[in-house]
Amino acid sequence: MQTEKEDEDDASPEEYVALSSFTGSGSDQLSFHSGDRLLVHAKPSSEWWWAELHEVIGYVPARYLRQDAAEDEDDEEEEEEEEDPWQDEEYFGSYGTLRLHLEMLSDKSRTEAYRQVILSNSASLRNKVVMDLGCGTGIISLFCAQLAQPSVVYAVEASSMSEYTRQLVKQNGCEEVITVLQGRAEELELPERVDILVSEWMGNCLLFEFMVESVLLARDRWLREGGVMWPSSAALTLVPCQAHSYYAEKMAFWERPYGLDFTPLQPLAQQEFFTKPKFSHLIEPDDCLAAPCNVICLDMYTLQVKDLEEIKAQFHFCVEKSGVFHGFTAWFTVHFESLETGGAAVELNTGPNSEPTHWKQTLFMLDRPVSVYTGDSIRGTIVLRRNPVWRRHMTVTMHWNINSSTEDTDNCQVGTKTFPMWR
Repeated sequence: MQTEKEDEDDASPEEYVALSSFTGSGSDQLSFHSGDRLLVHAKPSSEWWWAELHEVIGYVPARYLRQDAAEDEDDEEEEEEEEDPWQDEEYFGSYGTLRLHLEMLSDKSRTEAYRQVILSNSASLRNKVVMDLGCGTGIISLFCAQLAQPSVVYAVEASSMSEYTRQLVKQNGCEEVITVLQGRAEELELPERVDILVSEWMGNCLLFEFMVESVLLARDRWLREGGVMWPSSAALTLVPCQAHSYYAEKMAFWERPYGLDFTPLQPLAQQEFFTKPKFSHLIEPDDCLAAPCNVICLDMYTLQVKDLEEIKAQFHFCVEKSGVFHGFTAWFTVHFESLETGGAAVELNTGPNSEPTHWKQTLFMLDRPVSVYTGDSIRGTIVLRRNPVWRRHMTVTMHWNINSSTEDTDNCQVGTKTFPMWR
């Protein structure tokens, strides 16, 4: 009796069109460009399919493809217009439930940082107009109303959570100060410009989900001249690292489970576990092979939306201790400038030497680990490239070159890998 799965695999190939380019990082991955038409032969998982392009067959990420309905060009254009490149229904729907808000409010490092910003600037916030963009449950707006004396706080929230935010504002006796507005920043209408624009817009690897675009649009439209942005600046930090436990869990496991040789599954494991970045990773400081460095720095007063399309930076690490180079770990730091003359800025750091946040860190695994030694040099580039179709998604491409500090020429290696970051 043939199973349903077998029926699917034996079915005729289906034609799909590539939504954006993909550069395969392994021998079994198929590279293609936006607009290419691929024949999908099998769908062994929801994330990776087996497809053919120009008589070459390999694995492709399913989310890069859309089925070609074989309609005429006019119909295709209509279908494209109906697509929501921001995926608002899914995105804002997730913020309309308590799961994410519980996670964020339970993050004391994150929430206390914003509370400290308000508290340390309470005198300067007196009679100021504040916008809290993407306010969620309104926690930052409530901090403003209770710890300072602004003239008004515009609490802006696009999701259905705004209905509950109004109740929370009233429940806490702040309805005379806080005005809750439901809607996207792009459609926002205010009766006046604001003195302070505050938002918690950061995502994994700093930019993921690109809420920052909404913040920049609100800044350009509603922040008065000389107004203040909180956060005022942001930086993405990178470090080459070891990841022994994660490598053992996902890759080394297949060497001799229960005394059997399962190594033929290792290429599949690499495809499944190491192709995408690992979110919510906690790196131990001892696993950093070099001193971390800020590879991308953003000034929230000068950053433009067009700058988000592609951000490229170089890095250079000097290995401080011998070990196994499994990949790179990234995290971010944001700073809130003081409104007080000579006042200290407030910092929120999501790195391994600070209290863990709900973002934790992001791990990018190499396909194969490399032994490195004290004094070795790891140079390269990192490119954050926004998806041209699905605007909340991006890819992170790493290119690295390991130069040995010894005469061991076998340890001089070059590598490139692209990691898709999808919701």
